[in-house]
Amino acid sequence: MNLTETTTGGARDSAGPARSDDLAAALLTDEARRDPYPFYARMRREDPVHRSAQGIWYLTRYADVEAALGDLRLSNDRDRMTRAYSALGGDLKTFSRLTDRLGRVMSNTDPPDHARLRKLANRAFTARRVEALRDRVQGIVDRLVDEAVDAGPTMDLIEAVASPLPLSVVCALFGIPPEDLPQVRTWFQRFGRLSEDIDKSEAAIEQYEEYLARLVRRRRADPGDDLISALVATQAQDDRLTDSELLSTCFVLITAGDETTTHLVGNGMLALLRHPGQLARLRADPALVRPAVEELARYDTPTQAIVRVVAEDITIGGRTLREGELVYLFLAATNRDPERFQDPDELDLTRSGSRPLSFGNGPHFCLGGPLAKLQAEVAVGTLVRRLPHLRLADGTVLDWRPNPLQRRLTALPLTYRSM
Repeated sequence: MNLTETTTGGARDSAGPARSDDLAAALLTDEARRDPYPFYARMRREDPVHRSAQGIWYLTRYADVEAALGDLRLSNDRDRMTRAYSALGGDLKTFSRLTDRLGRVMSNTDPPDHARLRKLANRAFTARRVEALRDRVQGIVDRLVDEAVDAGPTMDLIEAVASPLPLSVVCALFGIPPEDLPQVRTWFQRFGRLSEDIDKSEAAIEQYEEYLARLVRRRRADPGDDLISALVATQAQDDRLTDSELLSTCFVLITAGDETTTHLVGNGMLALLRHPGQLARLRADPALVRPAVEELARYDTPTQAIVRVVAEDITIGGRTLREGELVYLFLAATNRDPERFQDPDELDLTRSGSRPLSFGNGPHFCLGGPLAKLQAEVAVGTLVRRLPHLRLADGTVLDWRPNPLQRRLTALPLTYRSM
């Protein structure tokens, strides 16, 4: 789920002197929405453990965030998160309704509950099951590209390929009937716009939960070769999932990777088109696609930041973070940290051994990360191979969604015909 901090007042120009309270506000400007990376560099340089005027901590150094991701004093517990957002008041107090509604899914719990739920999900969501989807993903991508080319001579890559791909894949993985795809897509679209209409988002969550509950009942009565059936089967094992936990686990596994995958493909293709030398390198060596996707996720990270709440006072970078305070861990800022990466602002598809934090780290490392990367490998590799003249459509003006914790294009108009 997306979280947006609301602040009051404007921000100074990014080149000007920093005040103690304007670094966080600067991330909400139109300039930062277009390109947040100079702002991250400024924050790392001037105040890498920054406390905003609203009382939220911003961490931007690789070493600090990597350590924080594995430190249980920074909690992901739903109840703590709900209280922390509620205490801030305003729009964030309203948002606390959603953190409470999401239930005790594994992404909103701490050990020992998290370890138990994660182990159960891992039994069903195995690397072998993900890799076995490669041919099916390839078929979906080929179909989407065929449809876009037939409609030609331009396409919006987000609408034509990047958005329908992950939903089609996850529905196949979870056994969601194809005829239900339009309704599921509508719910997903409402999830992605929490800050625009929280009431509609909450209603969509409720309807989606009711739909999943019906699917679970069907799989319990008539199991199939799908992930919901596999999760239902775990209820007969020692570390039993309760019905509520089963439903919440299905919810987060189906939902979590949708827009991340969409915008890994979108951001990644945009980066390649802006770096023709790297694009040519990938065309010349298609086997480079796997490390290329890792580098594309580092270079322009879809999930810019994730949120934790302080469960016990902790000192980071000489600053004391107090119990109950919110902490934003800026993954995208760490992925451009010159203390960790050589020439971090350069796109280098042959970069190796860099270990970006694009999908987190530690006990809450993104379970859907391998599936998201698999889909991006197939989509990017297919587009590069099949459309050698792919380029930005003439007159394209890029627009990014106004959420500082997510890096997402509203559209990516492309043409694929030769000049």
